[in-house]
Amino acid sequence: MEPGLLEGVPFSLRWCDLRSVGYGLHRGKVKARGPDPARQECSFAQLYSWQRERKAKKTFSLHDGPPYANGAPHVGHALNKILKDIRNRFEMLRGRQVHYVPGWDCHGLPIELKALGELGTSGLSPLQIRRKAREFAEGAIAQQKAAFQRWGVMADWEQCYYTFDGTYEAAQLKVFQEMYSKGLIYQDYKPIFWSPSSRTALAEAELEYNPEHVSRAIYATFALTTLPPGVTAEEGLDNVSLLVWTTQPWTIPANQAVCYMPNAEYSVVKRADNSQLLLIATERAASLAALLGTELRSISTFTGSQLEGGMYTHPMNPGVLVPLLPANHVTMAKGTGLVHTAPAHGMDDYSVASQFKLPVECMVDEDGRFTELVGPQLQGLSVLTEGTDKVISMLKERGALVLEQQCVHSYPYDWRTKQPVVIRPSKQWFINTLSLKDKAKEALQKVQVLPESARGSLLAMLDRRTYWCISRQRSWGVPIPVFYHKENGEALVNKDTVSHIAKLFKEKGSDCWWELPIETLLPPHVLKKTKAGVASDFVRGEDVLDIWFDSGSSWAAVLEEEVQEEPEEPEEPESRLSWLSSSFRSPLVAELDSRADVCVEGKDQLGGWFQSSLLTSVAVRNKAPYKCLVVHGFAVSETGEKMSKSLGNVVDPDEVINGGKDESAPAYGADVLRWWVAESNIFSELQIGSKVLNAAHDSISKLRNTLRFLLGNLQGFDPRTQAVDAKQMHYVDQYMLHLLREYSMKVTDAYSEFDASRVIRLLQAFITRDLSNFYFSIIKDRLYCDPEDSPGRRSCQTALEEILDGVIRSVAPILPHLAEEVYLLAPGHEKGETLFRSGWIKSSSVWQRPGLEEAVEGACAIRDSFLSSIPGKNAAQYDLTIAIQPGLLFELMESLQEEPTSTSSQLVELMMAARVSLATELPRDLNPQAQVKHGSFLINLEGGFIREQSPFSIAVAPSTGIRCPRCRRYISESADCLCTRCQSVVSQTH
Repeated sequence: MEPGLLEGVPFSLRWCDLRSVGYGLHRGKVKARGPDPARQECSFAQLYSWQRERKAKKTFSLHDGPPYANGAPHVGHALNKILKDIRNRFEMLRGRQVHYVPGWDCHGLPIELKALGELGTSGLSPLQIRRKAREFAEGAIAQQKAAFQRWGVMADWEQCYYTFDGTYEAAQLKVFQEMYSKGLIYQDYKPIFWSPSSRTALAEAELEYNPEHVSRAIYATFALTTLPPGVTAEEGLDNVSLLVWTTQPWTIPANQAVCYMPNAEYSVVKRADNSQLLLIATERAASLAALLGTELRSISTFTGSQLEGGMYTHPMNPGVLVPLLPANHVTMAKGTGLVHTAPAHGMDDYSVASQFKLPVECMVDEDGRFTELVGPQLQGLSVLTEGTDKVISMLKERGALVLEQQCVHSYPYDWRTKQPVVIRPSKQWFINTLSLKDKAKEALQKVQVLPESARGSLLAMLDRRTYWCISRQRSWGVPIPVFYHKENGEALVNKDTVSHIAKLFKEKGSDCWWELPIETLLPPHVLKKTKAGVASDFVRGEDVLDIWFDSGSSWAAVLEEEVQEEPEEPEEPESRLSWLSSSFRSPLVAELDSRADVCVEGKDQLGGWFQSSLLTSVAVRNKAPYKCLVVHGFAVSETGEKMSKSLGNVVDPDEVINGGKDESAPAYGADVLRWWVAESNIFSELQIGSKVLNAAHDSISKLRNTLRFLLGNLQGFDPRTQAVDAKQMHYVDQYMLHLLREYSMKVTDAYSEFDASRVIRLLQAFITRDLSNFYFSIIKDRLYCDPEDSPGRRSCQTALEEILDGVIRSVAPILPHLAEEVYLLAPGHEKGETLFRSGWIKSSSVWQRPGLEEAVEGACAIRDSFLSSIPGKNAAQYDLTIAIQPGLLFELMESLQEEPTSTSSQLVELMMAARVSLATELPRDLNPQAQVKHGSFLINLEGGFIREQSPFSIAVAPSTGIRCPRCRRYISESADCLCTRCQSVVSQTH
């Protein structure tokens, strides 16, 4: 409403009262502390349970990837949970039954370390460690859960899943058993990533690659003692040395071969500075000459295959001869074309050892120190620090060191401790991902991935993973259900033993692995089936499962499908998942064939939960656990930097909602946080900071102002009894319903495509362009000055009520608190009725009336010409003459104004002029002050079947009428006298 528009008019003569529209819609910064009245009154807490109980033709399942229970909620949590909630609320409003069970990943080293703090594990039993870790995880879960609820995330928060719950662990063991029975899980001694800092094996998904890692790279010579038979003995080839390059000098004591590329060309070259003979790849000669600062003259050249049978002296053990071997992993991008091979400390090296039956001896212990196998000079030294120093020093003493240089390269670090890892062999449990890759890729073909570019990353990570180490040397986790024979160390694991342990876990939780005697874990009836002897012959294993196997089994414990009720099971102790149906908790029966409609996680999960879930589901069910993957980016600072406490750019979602300690951090409320998520491009990095949040707050304030205008003008209007039939409404009102229908269809499509940012753009365009700039400016005279119950005003209110309803429903998934707040104030529904229980946007095909769009938009084209002829002037002070030759456009304008001249027609309202005259040609006796303009409008009817370019002319002249003191239009006959319309309204009021 314009300031002063109704100044001097008795309040009884004004039909809208914006001051009666509820405090919440016109406050400034949100007072976020304390309970939210809209959430309480609208029963947000019961909303999820209500929709689960209602009948629905379709269901929607969003499977929650469990956040880690190791700390306070952060802005990344907010991004992920709100994004999921927006989609869930949209699907629920559409009438679908939503299945969404929030979960937490509760095991693992980070929780164990945080729980124990400075105490460490020294002197503590596994059960003591587990007790402390569980208490820490439960505290983190409570803190995160409270935040998720405050953010408006819809769920049944009393019925979540936790990976430390006995029922969940039992489901996980069934996945393990199924995979083991198929030969996909096996125990082996092979190189794995090992973290000396946390003393455990790591999987690829638990690594972070540090691109700034600095290694001491060396070039060293290994003396060739036996010339390959394929190389013709020539004079001067008696003292040839192999030149090798490595970034890990500490692995040289474990050297078992030097590998070459069979189809490459190799040369013996002589150094110009010292006449030393070196064997290198011909392709690398020029680069090496520049690096060594001397000319390398070629003496002899031959193919790599001719090197077969050559032997050299071990650089650290002069009495040991070592072979030259062919290998496919040798490249010419760096180094010398000859690769030092230590099978115990490299994945490719191990493949060579497997092919040629080389020994795989581990010379590094669990702390990352050399063992006694390397001799007294190196024993006990840390391989990554003083051990590397000593190896280089020993090579130098032997005259084998040619060059040392600093090499900055990407190197794997433990994602928890942020310390470098090593590769060392260890007896571990593995999943044979190599045999699952093709099936996993085939399953992914049936999965929609948003954005599509993420599919390539997921496939590339799958390709790099030949096996998955799933055993961890910790206490806080799900025990691997394996027993070992005391005498021979042979593993005992089969369907019967695992099923029994799973049953115990389901009843008592996995602590029973340490609490119960071995005779209970391996009872006689189980041993009898396995023919394995007596329980006292065995000891229980001490390893736990990788947490990615924990969370990667969530589909087996959580995804629900409507199946026939199974026979009642014996009563069991309560667990956190006991609310699940029996079929729900027996995940591997044939009936459970469900896939989640969508999984939504950050891009870091491409190598994590997305992949582990895929591999376990494909292994057990031959299909992916999801139909669609949505991969979002990370939250970063306003300047695009990674958030860090040291940089002081961390945004705390609690402070966003409730405000900080000082006034510089105001309380924005949950809806501002949700708006930020919705408005952002989720497929890139999402910037957040004070400027972004202020902009979000301003955007919501503009929306609130629009909603206040709508509510204020609907006071006293009941659409159930006072609404006007669509066909009887003013054209511009019908046109707005037509635009509302188009808007609602576009918004629906955007939500369906996980594009909430497009919803925001559509909403802002509709509010700014179609409502504020166009419709509201046109209808104010009819709203404020026509009789309260006139057909024209009721027509307008009918449109406003539909618009209000459509707008708040369209924004409800994003701003649920505001939407319900407005809905409580809006007319047309019973007290106690809530928006989220009343469905999606209701639009009618009747609103798409043929010719309606062309009539209004044709008038708008004429209006644009009119307004452009009086720039910056008040249109109400002018009379307008419109001349259109007989045809479609003239007929359309006649539908808006039947009489030749009018001050109150629908065409006058659209033009916002004092008076409009409609004719087939401009009159000859035009006002001398009149401005004449010409234009045209393209009519496009019936999908382009009818097209007509219609010219028009307008004449604009100052109005001859006098300003009415009530409506301020220039249509009165004398000063200080109301116009005819206003006289009638005032007389009816008194």
